[in-house]
Amino acid sequence: MNWTARNVLIGFLAVIGVLAVAGLIWLWPSGQDLSSMVKKVYDAQNLTHETATITEIKDGCDTQQVGQAKCLTATITVNTGEDAGKSVEISLLGPQAQSGLRAGDVVEVNRINAGDAPVWSYSSANRLPVLGVLAALFVVVVLAVARWKGLFALLGLVFAGAVLVGFMLPALITGKPGIVVALVGGTAIMFVVLYVAHGVSIRTSTALAGTLLGLAVTVGLGALSAEFARLSGFADENEYDLAQLLPGMNFRELLMVGIIVGGLGVLNDVTITQSSAVWELRAAAPAMGRGKLFAAGMRIGRDHIASTIYTIVFAYAGGSMAVLLLLYFTDRPATALLNAEMFAGEIVRTLGSAIGLVLSVPITTGIAALTVASPEPEPRGRHAVGVDAE
Repeated sequence: MNWTARNVLIGFLAVIGVLAVAGLIWLWPSGQDLSSMVKKVYDAQNLTHETATITEIKDGCDTQQVGQAKCLTATITVNTGEDAGKSVEISLLGPQAQSGLRAGDVVEVNRINAGDAPVWSYSSANRLPVLGVLAALFVVVVLAVARWKGLFALLGLVFAGAVLVGFMLPALITGKPGIVVALVGGTAIMFVVLYVAHGVSIRTSTALAGTLLGLAVTVGLGALSAEFARLSGFADENEYDLAQLLPGMNFRELLMVGIIVGGLGVLNDVTITQSSAVWELRAAAPAMGRGKLFAAGMRIGRDHIASTIYTIVFAYAGGSMAVLLLLYFTDRPATALLNAEMFAGEIVRTLGSAIGLVLSVPITTGIAALTVASPEPEPRGRHAVGVDAE
């Protein structure tokens, strides 16, 4: 057994773990700092949000339609507020009319106190029951298929969400350095998620080391690309809205945080698979040398790389379908559009994550080949001949 490689691995992870804990203590924002930076956006005094039930929907609107947008008229019964029990009509225009609303649906409506009679408008459908059912179904399926592994994975997911919401987002709001916050938070998440889901072992430690090194590559490439491409981090209206609320926010660093957080899950998937593959190969071939073990693990890794790259690219493409469709309605050349921040930022995000992902495969496979159990000696003599003959 190669104790030197294992000791180096444990020492490396111990140092990274101490640095991550120190970073959490150093960067953790105080409640006072957070409250001083967050200025809540309140509704107008004459605006309230009420729930209502749709009783009837009919085609057309009494109000003037905008362009060719579809318009429906919904009759609703108000369920809350001072007008509870009252029946009113609201217009459903464009996307609202295409959302499939029907009689019996519970919706949220806006009530504007405009003097003699309030003005009503549609706000959103009540989607919480559907989301709750999907979440419950997700938990049941995970537990039924993965059992204890699934339970531990869900616990790790809860921890990851707590770090993201409780540490990373507040730290970014209070002006902490974004890349450092993402690295510290991402490292803490990976330590807990991997060890909780897969157990404390050298195999898991190998995957963790590969994940962290792959993440370092992703951060370095992303930072250099954002610098040389002169990306500002402003890609859509959400960034501009946030800039109004947080004038001091560094949106280039926010772009890097997105790259780091977005790459954690895929890196984790690839590295734990590679580490497990090397351990299983050792169990199946106890006498295989470390070089051959690495080569066999890389053959598995190449297949994994091919499928995972498709996953990354299609995931980003699936989330940007509306933007891709807009390409057909402009007379500008494709190169000019790719040069726009909206597309360039996504390209940097995708390619930076993909490069870090690809390099994590040989990194993890190499670490696993060095730290897995040493090869057993080949059998000798007449017994070996008999084995070979069989």
